[in-house]
Amino acid sequence: MTRLSTARPLAVRRLGVVPFADAVRLQEQLVVDRQHDRIPDQLLLLEHPPVVTLGVGARRDNLLVPPDELARRGIELHETRRGGDITFHGPGQLIGYPILLLKPDRCDVHRYVRDLEEAIIRAVERFGVQAGRIGGLTGVWVGNDKLAAIGVRLSRWVTSHGFALNVTTRLQDFELIRACGLAGHGVTSLAQLTGGEPELDQVSDAVAESFGEVFDRATGGAVSEAGISRPAPPAALRVPAG
Repeated sequence: MTRLSTARPLAVRRLGVVPFADAVRLQEQLVVDRQHDRIPDQLLLLEHPPVVTLGVGARRDNLLVPPDELARRGIELHETRRGGDITFHGPGQLIGYPILLLKPDRCDVHRYVRDLEEAIIRAVERFGVQAGRIGGLTGVWVGNDKLAAIGVRLSRWVTSHGFALNVTTRLQDFELIRACGLAGHGVTSLAQLTGGEPELDQVSDAVAESFGEVFDRATGGAVSEAGISRPAPPAALRVPAG
């Protein structure tokens, strides 16, 4: 007799390069849809154009250059409603925004964050990178250097925001900030650690698979390309502002 899987379905959506504000609006709509059970759990995988974001706990002095210097360099600055401090997003960085209903069995924010870390740790292990955690700190680390940052938001036990994994990210851009508000820690990337240029699509596949394992979600073995195309979302998928 075949045993039926109890894993919830997970729609994995590769969205290409999405401006930060558009991604926030999309998440807000998807959170409402998930709260009303109109859609299954989602994992949005994408990149952002260069942007510095501030979490709800961010200190402005962790931005090490004036805002007009960011603008001069073509880097946006956004305040957000996620947890955490300050971080940088840009090309070559894999952004993951899970829209998950944690009820009824995963109503534990700390467990959720640890599970996000575990999914990334398992994914990068496939590229020969042994990553881990640092006690008392959030994120995925290799030695004293952060490989992936995590900052989340929950609304009625539906998650948004998520993680940023440095794949081929320009690490010099992190010099503009005190990353995650932490002094004495560095940043690293898969490219730096492997000495190669990992393909973002391959890393996305690994993350989607490990995410399904850790969260007991069924991805169906395929990653959907439906969603937002490069460089801007089609009108049918844009979420109106306001």
